[in-house]
Amino acid sequence: MQARDRLIVGLDIPTISEAEKMVATLGESVSFYKIGYQLVFAGGLEFARDLAKDGKKIFLDMKLLDIDNTAAKGVENIAKMGMTMLTLHAYPKAMRAAVEAAKGSDLCLLGVTVLTSMDAADVTEAGYAQTPEQLVRTRAAQARDAGMGGIVCSAEESAAVREIVGADMAIVTPGIRPKGADAGDQKRVVTPFDALKAGSTHLVVSRPIVKADDPKASAEAILAEMRDALWPANNA
Repeated sequence: MQARDRLIVGLDIPTISEAEKMVATLGESVSFYKIGYQLVFAGGLEFARDLAKDGKKIFLDMKLLDIDNTAAKGVENIAKMGMTMLTLHAYPKAMRAAVEAAKGSDLCLLGVTVLTSMDAADVTEAGYAQTPEQLVRTRAAQARDAGMGGIVCSAEESAAVREIVGADMAIVTPGIRPKGADAGDQKRVVTPFDALKAGSTHLVVSRPIVKADDPKASAEAILAEMRDALWPANNA
């Protein structure tokens, strides 16, 4: 994969018209977009279909979790939409049902381990006895055993997760911030260079691009940093 295939720009934008303008601004620099709750509830599902028809890859960030049948039926319909990736919370029963429902499609199912906005205190408050790192490892192993296509985790855990899931599963990393960027509400952040070196396959970047004065220049700077990590000899 080229760096362009590994960068997922999060369209965390309130309206479809603003999202359309952002996609037009970024042009051919970006081929992969994340659409989550904010845009989904503003008409983002149809927008996602349109982008897919235009040749863009779409990471639909729905973090599904429900009873087996409900999760499976949702995955069946999402697989028909032409989406590239879909997130579920990494609970074993839901993942197994989703994997069965996605059979025969090209949809890559991703298990969300621990949100990058959560730290040890948050995990404890949620009732877990494990540390965030331990919980990530547990859920990564469960996602592997369920037959999921990949994992969503902080790049801080990418190296450990790679040892657990093997070479073939995707590791998608949110909470990416270029050097000097504000961490915002993320508590476990890593630079694009370090994330790829740690074993992440795809990087999700939103605010550093969509809130930038020049989004395209920001995206291209991140892509350059990614290329330095992937192919340092080519940039010497």
